[in-house]
Amino acid sequence: MTGLPTTASRADSDASAPQIQTILTAIASATSILVSSHARPDGDAIGSMLACGMMLEQLGKHADLVLSDRVPVIYRWLPCVETVAHSERISNAYDLVILLECDSVERSRLQGLDGMRIINIDHHASGHAFADINWIEPNASAVAEMVFELAVAAGAGLTADMATCLYTALLTDTGSFCYEGTDARTLELATELVNLGALPAQIAREVYFSNPLSKMVLLGAALSTLQRDGRVAWLWVTHQDMLRSEAEGEDCEGIVNYAIAIAGVDVAVLLRELPDHHVRLSLRSKGVVDVARVAETFGGGGHANASGCTLPGPLQDATATILQRLRTLV
Repeated sequence: MTGLPTTASRADSDASAPQIQTILTAIASATSILVSSHARPDGDAIGSMLACGMMLEQLGKHADLVLSDRVPVIYRWLPCVETVAHSERISNAYDLVILLECDSVERSRLQGLDGMRIINIDHHASGHAFADINWIEPNASAVAEMVFELAVAAGAGLTADMATCLYTALLTDTGSFCYEGTDARTLELATELVNLGALPAQIAREVYFSNPLSKMVLLGAALSTLQRDGRVAWLWVTHQDMLRSEAEGEDCEGIVNYAIAIAGVDVAVLLRELPDHHVRLSLRSKGVVDVARVAETFGGGGHANASGCTLPGPLQDATATILQRLRTLV
């Protein structure tokens, strides 16, 4: 294989080598494979799934790609995205299940995985060794890094389609290379993926400049609620806002970034009222606060700079709860 990075990525270490080999051995012995990721999939989940599926095809292993939620609109242009099925229940029996970016089987929100052999590949600091084979690399900036390393170790050829999927995953999970943990190795991988055929300008247009009108209308509603108290900022959308704007849950993606972008704000939160009156929180930080740890205390998780969780409603109570917690940290 040609064109490999001149510097190894975070995932390519002596500590990771045994897990990679164990995963490849499990893949080699499997005749039926399922690849999935978490509910409410993001760019890393989808891009890494697609690249993993392409890698498995090169290894002569057909894999079914299944998510419990549909692929968001902004990722439906990705190569081979039509191979991703949407189902909340798995009816077939698989020799092997590969879960990407999940801290538990429940995070996938897939039913029917009981008794199947599971590989857990995750890069979150809040990750847990819940599977039969666990490869958790908190220093990787995206699961895309780990899938790349797996493909290299497997001897798969990195195609332009794979590079496009992995670059999209890397771009989105690093907050456009803004989050802590983005370093020379991250950018070297991005460069390698571009050399392999990923088109950065095109990918950025598809991800950031192809939003549906519903998202813009919802953004207006959210910004009208924006508040700040010292180094904490927050905004919210009600269920009625969602209905009026004809928005989907995926339309909330990125709205919290408008709050964290305020000068002098170190941590921000978007609260979304759900139909069942629970409240979904998206947390962002500039590095002073580890919002993954905050989310974990409420049963969620994620990255140090970007995480999420769900609180009981009503919206006013959930707002008071999270603000009380955040104010103790800044």
